[in-house]
Amino acid sequence: MTEQTEQTEQTEQTEQTEQTAETAETEQAEERQALVPPPPPDVLPAAPAVPEGTPLAPAKAGKDRRVLRAVLRWTAVAVVFAAVGTAAAYGISRQERTDLPGLATESDGRWNYPEIVRPPLPSGSPAPFAEANKAAAHHADLRALVLPAPEGAKADKALRGEDGWLATKDFLAEFASKEDRKAAGQVLTDHGLRHVAARGWTTQDGTHTRIYLLRFGTAAVADELFATELIHYDSPTYAVRGAEEFDRDEDFPEKTEFAHVTRSPYAETKPYGAEQVRQAYLSAGDTVALIVQSRKGTAEAVPFQQTVVLQSQLLS
Repeated sequence: MTEQTEQTEQTEQTEQTEQTAETAETEQAEERQALVPPPPPDVLPAAPAVPEGTPLAPAKAGKDRRVLRAVLRWTAVAVVFAAVGTAAAYGISRQERTDLPGLATESDGRWNYPEIVRPPLPSGSPAPFAEANKAAAHHADLRALVLPAPEGAKADKALRGEDGWLATKDFLAEFASKEDRKAAGQVLTDHGLRHVAARGWTTQDGTHTRIYLLRFGTAAVADELFATELIHYDSPTYAVRGAEEFDRDEDFPEKTEFAHVTRSPYAETKPYGAEQVRQAYLSAGDTVALIVQSRKGTAEAVPFQQTVVLQSQLLS
């Protein structure tokens, strides 16, 4: 074998060795890459904190769905018939009916309310059901906690009171008999009634609504008054004007109850007089509410339930 032939064979062996090494390195790199997991997907944003004074109306259509879901985690209650009753208030009057289970049509009887806002707390004051608030007191202005009238309703001037505060005698005028007015007045005095705030209105269909908020010293006092003096299971203790006999209203959707708010709704039984009357008592912390609706012929269930639920949201 010549010297030139030996050099050619050595060159070919060197090139084959280098190619084999490169192939091995490439295979090892591909194996290492296969073991590296793919990057994690984007994490949805956490629910934003919603301070007091934030509007209770839902987010407008067209916003990022992830943001909408985050907002809905806080609101939790979407409608009068499809609410999950744990959260603070959510404006339901503007929600699209096609978005609401059980409310797919426009003719469901609900009223259109203006934007509803929970009033701000005084600086340094805890929320009514915060752990630091042992009395479960509503430190916000009681007058601002009364549900506003729906659009197009005519205000009841008799319930405006003085600077928004209603005299106790004007609240007692809601009860039909002199004996009941006297007895209820004494009960309120015994329990240390502090303030009464009220609002009333009449809608175009003739439904007359009256809402009264009564504030007491502590939640314990308000709860005792509510449970032992104002209601029985199947009827209220004191009959309101325009009705004599009531039964408990069992038609309220189950999922419209709220934490810290106890509700007792009633509907006048047949035969009605000139009007049918519906009423509900609420107990929420240091506050008791009475909501009354009456209408010639029949008082519709849907606007009554809507009004009770919205007022409950403001107090919860």
